[in-house]
Amino acid sequence: MSAPPTETDKQRMLRARLAELIAAMAPGEPLPAERDLARALGVARMTLRRAVDGMVADALLVRRQGAGTFVAPTKVAHRLAANSFSADMRARGLRPGSRTLTASNSPAGVMLAALLEVPPGSPVLHVRRLRLADGEPMAVEDLHVPVDLVPGLTGADLEDHSYYELLAGRYGHRIASGTQTAEAALTTPEDAEVLGVTAGAPAFCFERTCRVDGGRVAEFVRSVYRGDRYRIMVDIFPS
Repeated sequence: MSAPPTETDKQRMLRARLAELIAAMAPGEPLPAERDLARALGVARMTLRRAVDGMVADALLVRRQGAGTFVAPTKVAHRLAANSFSADMRARGLRPGSRTLTASNSPAGVMLAALLEVPPGSPVLHVRRLRLADGEPMAVEDLHVPVDLVPGLTGADLEDHSYYELLAGRYGHRIASGTQTAEAALTTPEDAEVLGVTAGAPAFCFERTCRVDGGRVAEFVRSVYRGDRYRIMVDIFPS
């Protein structure tokens, strides 16, 4: 956490004391009322408010409209790999979950057909899911799957179930490889509503295609992860 260049010694001390307070609190725990906290720290409420604003900007605190200010949840670190969301969350000691928001079968347009390597007009299952970690929204995902690869699969099947696990266990297809892109993004109003953040909040956007044994494309998925709860880790080596 870096201090603004115009910060005074008094403001730096206040930020340090707030940082100590936050370090002793659990993620999601509310800060004391502004009046009480300002009195305890011996500062004016406006001075405290500016310091809290800075810590919200640094993603150390989060504000919830009408509820107060809370210690930010711990970010989940993610290594880029061809793992399912469920497997990734379990590896980090979190309970994965998902809620199917919409599901439909429709003919693939030209762009989606090219991504899935199927003829245009082929039936594609589109499932939009809210992905959860310990019951809290982590990501919203749009999954597109060729229907003939997974006949009978429904949005209800994917409620609290891993697509990759169903793909292997029910249909006998094992993920062999994938290509994924990641970029910074701002949440749209539609995504923000289901993720529980404000529209325009920072996010990570992942787009991925994966192939099963034999080379068939098994999915095109676009996922938007909350920027305040997610961190990307990449292993690097000398070239």
